[in-house]
Amino acid sequence: MKGNLKSVIALLLCLSVTTINAQEKKEKYILVIHGGAGTIIKANMSAKKEAAYRAALTRALQTGYNALKAGKTSLDAVEATIHVMEDSPLFNAGKGAVFTHDGRNEMDASIMDGKTLMAGAVAGVTTIKNPISAARAVMEKSEHVMMVGPGAEVFAKQAGLTMVHPSYFYTKERWEGLQKAIKQDSTKAVLDHGNKKSMKLGAINRDYKFGTVGAVALDKNGNLAAATSTGGMTNKKYGRVGDSPIIGAGTYANNETAGISCTGWGEFYIRNVVAHDISAMMEYKKMPVAEAAKAVLDKVGKMGGDGGLIALDKNGQIAMPFNTEGMYRGTVTADGKIQVLIYK
Repeated sequence: MKGNLKSVIALLLCLSVTTINAQEKKEKYILVIHGGAGTIIKANMSAKKEAAYRAALTRALQTGYNALKAGKTSLDAVEATIHVMEDSPLFNAGKGAVFTHDGRNEMDASIMDGKTLMAGAVAGVTTIKNPISAARAVMEKSEHVMMVGPGAEVFAKQAGLTMVHPSYFYTKERWEGLQKAIKQDSTKAVLDHGNKKSMKLGAINRDYKFGTVGAVALDKNGNLAAATSTGGMTNKKYGRVGDSPIIGAGTYANNETAGISCTGWGEFYIRNVVAHDISAMMEYKKMPVAEAAKAVLDKVGKMGGDGGLIALDKNGQIAMPFNTEGMYRGTVTADGKIQVLIYK
């Protein structure tokens, strides 16, 4: 009898150790990024361009990881990470921003601190080299959450940020994208709502828009931060602003739940308050981050919107759902392992 009891105890101890080891092996992520979602198909991608995207995403991830490893805050990490992508012509943010109907580059960005729930955003800016830094300056150096247009630029200059001539943002590829969009679009866009057709002013959703960038980080103190930066939608008119600079729609962070950054057809993300909805589902319904992220993106899809998002919870678990053909995305684990993904 004693022998059997010893065997049972030994088996239980073995199972306990196995369970602990399995939990320890479950990877903890500390940084997740996206570079936009859309019709990104391998057949349409040259080997050279794919390599360029992978290199840029890897560089962004390494930059953020280095900041976190050095003991910097999650805010520092997401800002530094976004800088890398804003400075690359590959992404629809900063240097690679798309053109409006009037041939301008109008950029939006936002950032949020999960510890304090402080946030900052800028929209429709044209002369700030790194809009994400302007968003952080609004959060830390003003009484406000959002500033737009020329006023935001005056503030950014006074805050000591790097200002550039609008021509800095010109890229041949984005300019050609505008010309193509103008040919295919018209001021009176016919939008199909089920069986009803209506004439509405504005640009139809096109894949010219993908490339918005985002980052979410978890630092050594357990604090989350999320940031998003974009050039908006190609051929946009009338000062259109999407979800990226809107706290709760395109960006949200709360230490109690997760940090979220979105990319896609902004109008649907605004109407579904996507980023905050994920956090709310986690808080009120106790849903895991992956389950909450999928449920909210499904709402966007059912309404007719497309895109994706990244989310990182307080325990270092991630979600990267998207309902498009692809999404530029990547992760870094606590031990520095980098993974970059593009296609489904």
